[in-house]
Amino acid sequence: MQHKVSRMGRFIMAAFMLFAAGACAAKSEVPSTHVTSSGFVCPEPSPRIEFESKEINIFTWTEYVPADIIDCFGLVYGVDVNVDYFSSNEELYTKMSFGESVDPYDVVHPSDYMIGVLIREELLQKLDQSKLINKKNLDTGLVSAYGSTVDYLVPYQMGTQAIVYNSETVANPPVSWADLWKPEYAGRIVAVDDNRVVIGMTLLTLGYDVNTTDPAQLEESKQKLIELMPNIRVFDSDSPKTPLVAGDVDLGIVWNGEAFLAQQENPAFEYVFPSEGSIIFYDGMGIPAHAPHPDISYAWFNYLMQGDVFWLTLVDYPYTNPNAAALEFAKANHTDVYDAYMASPITNTPADVFAKGHEVEDLGPALQLYDEIWTAIKE
Repeated sequence: MQHKVSRMGRFIMAAFMLFAAGACAAKSEVPSTHVTSSGFVCPEPSPRIEFESKEINIFTWTEYVPADIIDCFGLVYGVDVNVDYFSSNEELYTKMSFGESVDPYDVVHPSDYMIGVLIREELLQKLDQSKLINKKNLDTGLVSAYGSTVDYLVPYQMGTQAIVYNSETVANPPVSWADLWKPEYAGRIVAVDDNRVVIGMTLLTLGYDVNTTDPAQLEESKQKLIELMPNIRVFDSDSPKTPLVAGDVDLGIVWNGEAFLAQQENPAFEYVFPSEGSIIFYDGMGIPAHAPHPDISYAWFNYLMQGDVFWLTLVDYPYTNPNAAALEFAKANHTDVYDAYMASPITNTPADVFAKGHEVEDLGPALQLYDEIWTAIKE
């Protein structure tokens, strides 16, 4: 396995350098024997969870778990933390569906519809709620959106998928998904490499449900999506903000956290909640059915749910944060980080945006129809 964690956030985002300076000053005042290579003072586990494993294997999205959290967990518990990365739910599913012989992970991070797939196919263990002591730190209002999946998942982050554009280079800004078909946007769009999002937003422009299984409606969306392809320069789910910030593209179909980070580097970027409604997502942490070290997974869950740990996501990967304790910790100790999060509708998603949003669901066998469309339009 590879441990190739991005050190973005405090280090390459000029707008966040002030946050880092303040954070580092605060860190230096706290005595600890556990300090990461970046200078972050690791909070001690509260509570400390007992386990016998000597390592933990994590499978997560690229650019999603702050490097200091990963490093701290290894330091405070004296274990090896091995991390592999995926770029799509489909990649995660492929690895997990092959069974015990090739599924060495103790923690995985599925999103939205894939959560239902993994539960239905019994690829996730049902969690022992008595071992999730720090679950009390989560915002019950936001967590309610996860429904019964919390029997199998610890909520991680959530948010929207919408449109970002460079206000300095886009003369006629989009206000809807349908606007992305404008000829003037030819070769100027980056899109997440996610069939449910891209096909879903196409369905919305036709007045259809993002979860439709009607073959005629899906065929119509396929033909319309083919018409959009000249406008999409690149599909990128690893770091869609990168071509935006580099100036390679001017618009994007991206996650809200990526849009926020792009805006920190260049304030000219604006995030638009399309008139048809954004596509919303919920991410969680679960234990695979064949996890080799499930005992250590609970230590990982509880450590991440600590407010003095999870606040780091507000800096490095700021999506909509369901951890109330993390927000309170940031408010008390890192005011600039807290204020930036709370003031931005990109990250601190308004309730009406969530209410108007569309959640992609597990479609069972009908998902094959989406896969076929995706393969066809990308050929």
